[in-house]
Amino acid sequence: MSDELKRGLEGVLVAESSLSNIDGDAGRLVYRGYAIEDLAREASYEEVCYLLWHGHLPDRDELDAFEDALANERAVDDRILATLDELAGDERPMAALRTAVSMFSAGDPDSAANPRDREATLRKGRRVAAKVPTVLAAFDRLRNGEKPVEPHPDLGYAANFLYMLTGEEPDEVAAETFDQALVLHADHGLNASTFTTMVIASTFADAYSALTGGVGALSGPLHGGANQDVMEMLYEIDEAGADPVDFVADARENREDWRVPGWGHRVYNVKDPRADILQSRLEELGESADDTKWYDATTAIENHLREEGLIEKGIAPNVDFYSGSVYHQLGIPMDMYTPIFAMSRVSGWLGHILEYQENNRLIRPRARYTGPEDESFVPVDER
Repeated sequence: MSDELKRGLEGVLVAESSLSNIDGDAGRLVYRGYAIEDLAREASYEEVCYLLWHGHLPDRDELDAFEDALANERAVDDRILATLDELAGDERPMAALRTAVSMFSAGDPDSAANPRDREATLRKGRRVAAKVPTVLAAFDRLRNGEKPVEPHPDLGYAANFLYMLTGEEPDEVAAETFDQALVLHADHGLNASTFTTMVIASTFADAYSALTGGVGALSGPLHGGANQDVMEMLYEIDEAGADPVDFVADARENREDWRVPGWGHRVYNVKDPRADILQSRLEELGESADDTKWYDATTAIENHLREEGLIEKGIAPNVDFYSGSVYHQLGIPMDMYTPIFAMSRVSGWLGHILEYQENNRLIRPRARYTGPEDESFVPVDER
């Protein structure tokens, strides 16, 4: 057994997976062999969920049945809504989501099922995926003094969330853009939150415990919050009436330890392929609204940093650099960006749980001991 220390488990192989593959040098991402560009352009989020959970894209009958199953499980019971109402005064959306997901097990017909029962785990995960949009939309409305909107049975996953959030059915451009954003965030290898769900699931704790852990891990600023940081930067630029390039150049030079949010990735050494897709959607949204300032600002910053040679150094735009602006154009509150990330990533989390438990081994790494040796015990009254 090697005693080489790998902080953060960087470069350590801990599992095999057929769900997603990242080529950080080529800027390529695939889900089960399908290029992310093709899935984002052609597939719905529901199709991608099915692909990640079942190993193949659904045919029409399979997709219809799957969409119906998700739609039928969107509602949340009054106990959860009451809890969300209590939390709406001063709690953060990610914390409210973490609480709600842990409550989903109450009343679940599969709550007592053996955690080794794959089909029961799949049903639990499907219920979580179905209910998370309802919880998030309800929480946002409750904290704004508005009543939650019931799920719309005839709207798809993405469009239904926007409907429950705003009370109005989204137009086709908005629904397609949001659906595409969910597809792009569905899975991304063994990132921190996915690995967290796998660690929990490796004990054969139930899916609710594992998925709650995933939400907790994603809430940390080093994992799920960069898109909000990007939007806060853009707001600061806009409110100051500053030129985006001048602002970034000055901040890099004069603000200690300041880094451009949404730039750099643990795996990608070139531009994140998901950023390219969202950049195009941001342009379309801006043109549709006759306001392209967010697209213009982010694109100007990217071009400037490209000329400065950051990409040549392996520091390039990641998906967060454009996702925040896309969500803003869709009218989504800034502190909901990371919860939306969680909404999408439930699909990947569950896929990895199902896959890992097929050949489960308890995840139990070691730590190198650096404490004292041979201490003599002294009774408490003599210390």
